[in-house]
Amino acid sequence: MNNGNSRRRKKRKCRVRYDRIIAVALVFIVIIVIFASCTKGCSKSNSSDSQSSTASNATTAPANGSTSATTSSEKDTTGTSSDTSAIPAEYTTVAEEYAMINNGDLIEVNPKYAYKFQENDVKITDIFNNRNDYYTVSDMNVTLDSNVISHLNDMMEAFFKATNNNDIRVIGGFRSLEEQNDKFKNGKTTIQGGYSDYHTARSFNLGIFPKDQDSYYYAPDYSDTVNYGWIDENAANYGFILRYPDGKDSLTGDEARTYTYRYVGVPHATYIKQNNLCLEEYIDAVKTYTYNNNPLKVTAGNAKYEIYYVAANVNNVTNVPVPSNKTYTISGNNIDGFIVTVTM
Repeated sequence: MNNGNSRRRKKRKCRVRYDRIIAVALVFIVIIVIFASCTKGCSKSNSSDSQSSTASNATTAPANGSTSATTSSEKDTTGTSSDTSAIPAEYTTVAEEYAMINNGDLIEVNPKYAYKFQENDVKITDIFNNRNDYYTVSDMNVTLDSNVISHLNDMMEAFFKATNNNDIRVIGGFRSLEEQNDKFKNGKTTIQGGYSDYHTARSFNLGIFPKDQDSYYYAPDYSDTVNYGWIDENAANYGFILRYPDGKDSLTGDEARTYTYRYVGVPHATYIKQNNLCLEEYIDAVKTYTYNNNPLKVTAGNAKYEIYYVAANVNNVTNVPVPSNKTYTISGNNIDGFIVTVTM
C-alpha cells in the first residue's frame, strides 16, 4: 500500500501545467509588443527633429564667405525677392544691416526724415586745426566731418589759385541735437532738433570776410558775383551742392539761400548741378536706376561712374549687389534703401 501511494505522488508531482505556461507566454508577448511600439515612435520623433534642424540651418547658411544667404521665399517690403541667385558672375554681394540706411554721404535729412545719429556715420572734427591757409573759420568750435573738411580744403585752395582771394570764412557747421533745439526755441530756425541737415556734419555755411572790414557777412548770390561765382560754378567738382537752392523750399523744407553747402560726392554733385536739382529730387530720381540693366551713368571730369539703388530689406540683412572687380561706395538714403556708386 505504501508503495502504491508513493507512485501516485510522483505522478502528480511531474504533471505539466500548460495553462500557466500559456499565461506567462501571453505576458511576454504583450511586453514585446509594447517595447516595439515605443521604439518605433521614438525613431519617428528623432527623424522629425533631425529634418527640422536641417531646414533651419539651410535658411541661415552663408551664400559665400562673407555674406549671409536669404531664401528665395524671403521678400523685402516692396515685394522684391531678396534671392541673389540671378546676380551676374561679375557681381558679388555685401550684407548690409537695415540700420545702415541711415549712414552715408547721400542720406536725406529734412523736416520729413530725421537724422538718426548713427555710430560711425561721421568723424566730427574741428575745422580750425584741420583747415589749410586759403580760408578762415569763425571760431574754434565749428566742426564738420573730417572727410568733408578734406574736400573743403581742396576747393578753397583751388578757389584761391583761381581768384587770389582767401576771404571766405566758414561760419557754421555741425549742430548737435541740443544746439538745434535751442535755435528752434529762440526763433532762429523753423527746423526742430533731429530734423536739421546740419546734424549730418556735411552741411556748412560760408561767409565773406573782406580784409578791409571788421566783420563778415553771408555770401551773396555767387552766380551774380564775379569773384565769388567761381564757388557756385565749381563746387560740384569737389563734391558739394547748394543745399537749399532757389525754388525748392517745398521739397527741402527750409528757405532758399546761397550760402549753405552740403557734401554728397563728386558724381552726385555733378548730376545735381547739371540738372538743377535739390538733394531731395536727386534721391527720388536715383530710385529708378538698378544695377543689372539700368544704372545712372555720370561723367565728371575724366572719371565715369555708374549709380544705382537697392531697396532695403526691413528687419533683415540686405544683400547689396556690387561689382567684384571695381571700386564702389555704398550710402544709405535715410529713407528706404542704399545707393551704390561705382567708379568705372
